[in-house]
Amino acid sequence: MPESENTPYARLGGEEAVRKLVNRFYDLMDSETLWQTPLRDIHPKDLSASREKLFLFLSGWLGGPDLYVQRFGHPRLRARHGSFPVDDQARDQWMACMLRAMHDVEIEPELYAHLQGAFQRTADFMRNR
Repeated sequence: MPESENTPYARLGGEEAVRKLVNRFYDLMDSETLWQTPLRDIHPKDLSASREKLFLFLSGWLGGPDLYVQRFGHPRLRARHGSFPVDDQARDQWMACMLRAMHDVEIEPELYAHLQGAFQRTADFMRNR
């Protein structure tokens, strides 16, 4: 299998699948009281921009088109999230919501395990409190 076809982006199913994952993540976050405080509370009421930015970021992060960089430059994740309190609880809620979203969109087990580790490392890095 060519390398570009073995990226998480390609293995997920490309643009449509990444959008589906992002939409499921935000739908869960917005509807489940489990993730209301602090996770949902630190997001804007209208999640449209958040959905789009996460989709753009994940596209490149997963090995697909580097859409976020093309539009906004380097992600600078910690700097861009510095004004939001990201503590252990927010990290854990984000992870739980993403894991549930990955489960709900039926990501294959091997890829799920890989992404779980990658998301966990990134979520740990994002803590600023």
